[in-house]
Amino acid sequence: MALPSMARRLRSKHPQLFLSHTLLPSISNSPSPPHSSHPLPQYLSQTFHRTLLVPFHTPRHFSTLQPFSAQTLNDPLGFNAQRFKTNDPYKSGLTQFLELLKHAAHFASEAEAMAFLDKSGIEVNGDTVLLAIWELREDWKLAFLAFKWGEKLGCCDEEACSLMVWVLGSHRKFSTAWCLIRDLHRALMDTRRAMLIMIERYASVNDPCKAIKTFQMMDKFRLTPDREAFHTLLNALCKYGNIEEAEEFMLVNKKLFPLETEGFNIILNGWCNISVDVFEAKRVWREMSKCCITPDATSYSHLISCLSKVGKLFDSLRFYDQMKKRGFVPGLKVYNSLIYVLTCENCFNEALKMLGNLKQMGLQPDSTTYNSMICPLCESKKLEEARQMLSAMIEDNISPTIETYHAFLQSTGLEGTLEILNRMKKENLGPNGNTFLMNLGKFFRLEQPEMALKIWTEMKHYGVVPDSTHYTVMVQGLAARRLLMKARELFAEMRSNGFLGDPKLEKLLKEPVGGSSVKGKQRLRPVKQATRVNQKQGRMKRWKSPHQSREEKTSIQ
Repeated sequence: MALPSMARRLRSKHPQLFLSHTLLPSISNSPSPPHSSHPLPQYLSQTFHRTLLVPFHTPRHFSTLQPFSAQTLNDPLGFNAQRFKTNDPYKSGLTQFLELLKHAAHFASEAEAMAFLDKSGIEVNGDTVLLAIWELREDWKLAFLAFKWGEKLGCCDEEACSLMVWVLGSHRKFSTAWCLIRDLHRALMDTRRAMLIMIERYASVNDPCKAIKTFQMMDKFRLTPDREAFHTLLNALCKYGNIEEAEEFMLVNKKLFPLETEGFNIILNGWCNISVDVFEAKRVWREMSKCCITPDATSYSHLISCLSKVGKLFDSLRFYDQMKKRGFVPGLKVYNSLIYVLTCENCFNEALKMLGNLKQMGLQPDSTTYNSMICPLCESKKLEEARQMLSAMIEDNISPTIETYHAFLQSTGLEGTLEILNRMKKENLGPNGNTFLMNLGKFFRLEQPEMALKIWTEMKHYGVVPDSTHYTVMVQGLAARRLLMKARELFAEMRSNGFLGDPKLEKLLKEPVGGSSVKGKQRLRPVKQATRVNQKQGRMKRWKSPHQSREEKTSIQ
């Protein structure tokens, strides 16, 4: 697509991107705030008082809000996950602090909760507050209460503020997050990380326009919207599926941020590994050539990954050869992609040879390498070869992953499923909710509702609490097999556990009109021989021509 046409289309679809917008009240022209790790000033509590006016009417517990995906609540932008791990939570005071916060949540107002914490005499440092916010990330009110207590003790720095902004954005509490960022700016503290987090959080809730406007507002906080921030925006948009918007924004801003390989690689990664759209991926590849942008090793890696995922063996090998001819050294990711597509296209021996060549070149295969062979082998019911690769994986001192066991679960019966679940538990690899969701769907597809009910029982034995998706799969599967009594029982249990009822499920659970069922199959009513003869005669009569009818009348007369 030509650049001018892309720009015109963006102007027609998103004219607001070319206008000046303001999300916050005007900020005084203060000097650029230097990076600082000093505690927050005491006057910040005015903002916290405004945002915590929502009363704590009902007792709250950890992780009681609506569920978020693991990706959303376990991958904070700009934070190292190891930062939130502590070897001794008791020694750091974290456990005691969390328990006090849990009890404080039972009070009717935040003032009473703060008074309770004050009376307890709990003393915390900055690390404890940061860890508490992370542990309470699924309940933004409790996390915010921990943050406010840390602010009162003067131990909240920019890192704690940025993490709090991320938690608020994850729960769509953007107005509260903006109040916090504004107060950070007034305190002459660095708001750059917080602004980038807001861009990423807006993208995560599928609001690309707000993400783009936040990027454009950075200069209002005396921040430079540099190339790093520009790439953060493109990455966030692509990560959550807004790849077209990211590509258009990159092209229309080419004067401010000249087109280069890294920016195109972000877009290419979106089409190749997130959307897996080979048509768009090839179009972007051609666009790079038109813009005189030379692809690098990362570009080839993305494209080969996309081609392998859609089974394009010839194209994958062609770009692999082209990559080597241009002097780029393929990495492990490229070989994993080639091994996968070779296995999918019934070239298992060639995949084994490539695995051997990979080791000879000094590259160490990882779990993805072996899973790239095990998964397609299990999918094509070649379980013997899959078991051989699992043995080779263990011999190479590579531990199987949850993806490895999920591949085997797709092709096993009840006995084999229970054995694999037990093995997963012994190796601390689950099983988790997705594991049981996959097994429930498998047995319903195989028309084995009794096996699905047994898996449902095993699910509770493994300590996995069913959510609304598990209940929906069970109710739909049982109702489709005419096991309405059990389906209604699970639907009632679903409602009693606080999940909202689905009108489609309620309609599905109604007794079917005119008909009975035996073990899920419709009972056939016996038909008398005379009836069949009459029906046959009726069909013959319908096909008689007018000439035949006149002859029949004459013979009767």
